[in-house]
Amino acid sequence: MAKGHRSQIKRERNEVKDTRPSAKLSYARISVTKACFVLDAIRGKDVNTALGILAYNPRYASKVIEKLLKSAVANAEYNNSLDPANLYVAECYANKGPTMKRIRPRAQGRAYRIEKRTSHITIVLDER
Repeated sequence: MAKGHRSQIKRERNEVKDTRPSAKLSYARISVTKACFVLDAIRGKDVNTALGILAYNPRYASKVIEKLLKSAVANAEYNNSLDPANLYVAECYANKGPTMKRIRPRAQGRAYRIEKRTSHITIVLDER
């Protein structure tokens, strides 16, 4: 169990803020597993290499993640005044979002469920 009162625990957690530039996409219409295939390819790479990988990757997720990576680079330039040439992808991960449930009619009056999965994708950059 955690020590201290709930407000004290929250205060301590909020003191440790991550100042690295990042970008987050919530409710992306792609499953976590499909997004992770692309995220694994760019993790740890510098920004220019990662953008090159995403530009020539045929998966749908690569277009979405490329746009998110460009947003993270713009955040680093504008908010933290960092040089984009020195940046690399420190962290990138996809968390599970809510699943939309849909019904597909089947034979003999049955109905099958279709699950349209969403994900929350986060990219964190850092300077070398």
